[in-house]
Amino acid sequence: MQTILVTGGCGFIGSNFIRWELETYPDLSIINVDKLTYAGNLENLADLTGNPRYTFAKGDICDRPFIDGLLASRQVDAIVNFAAESHVDRSILDSGPFIQTNIIGTQTLLDAARQAKLGRYLQVSTDEVYGSLGPTGLFTEETPIAPNSPYSASKASADLLVRAYCHTFGFPGIITRCSNNYGPYQFPEKLIPLFISNALADQALPVYGTGENIRDWIHVLDHCRGIDAALSHGQPGEVYNFGGHSELKNIDLTQKLLVALGKSPTLIRYVADRAGHDFRYAIDTSKATKELGWAPRVNFETGLKQTIEWYLGHRDWIDRIKSGAYRDYYQQQYGHRVTESK
Repeated sequence: MQTILVTGGCGFIGSNFIRWELETYPDLSIINVDKLTYAGNLENLADLTGNPRYTFAKGDICDRPFIDGLLASRQVDAIVNFAAESHVDRSILDSGPFIQTNIIGTQTLLDAARQAKLGRYLQVSTDEVYGSLGPTGLFTEETPIAPNSPYSASKASADLLVRAYCHTFGFPGIITRCSNNYGPYQFPEKLIPLFISNALADQALPVYGTGENIRDWIHVLDHCRGIDAALSHGQPGEVYNFGGHSELKNIDLTQKLLVALGKSPTLIRYVADRAGHDFRYAIDTSKATKELGWAPRVNFETGLKQTIEWYLGHRDWIDRIKSGAYRDYYQQQYGHRVTESK
């Protein structure tokens, strides 16, 4: 049975990826490593409790002995690294955790993977490393890296480490970069779940600047399929971009959400723009289509409707997140029955 070590698997994208992989491949087992910082939520994978093909290990990817121990305990075939501090606003307030987790953590994983002679390593990155686009054009895998926030700079640094290990050591590393994800289990500091949860509570929806900034949206399951395709068929040393072909101005998305929820546009509050706010992201996915046979399947209108329905059906999940009660789940559900980094 093949085994994948997934880092950051209790987060939004990681938890969706783990569930999708286990449902898709009955001969696959997964070890999920997560530090359970504020955005890591074990509830996201509560349905896997007791699954013999799923193991959770609480720990820090910067802890080399902990990672070495996991790799020595099982025959691990690949690492997929989702673990990251990922919110731009938080990186502007304090970049320290981003440098530590996103850069030092990646370096630790790369060295551990090299020592263990793993056959595959996949670094999950972001289109934000490319910087900002004007009104036209698309990011390709050849677009020069030009990050504009501490968050994107830390992710770009990690990508360059992977690239350097591939070039210097012949390391079997692959990098994937995607546009803005949406879907179930997203932590409500990001635009779509934040605005849904605020609107449901008749609270203000804070729109940066004039709301003219443009993002391309990809459903999280399309992203998961892309990561799986890159892991299975991608070439070491290569970068693959994934996008949803669904560009929208932030203000237009905000209005769509309000209409879908039956709420008044008077909830919109324009706030001071984010420092260094990138204007537009958009991705050319032709390389992934040609080399991996991947293309987005989820139409944005359909995906957004399904996402809204998920949050409407999981108001208790939102309430626990916003109150901080979700962090009690680890002790309630697992206590000391999981592996922990010392």
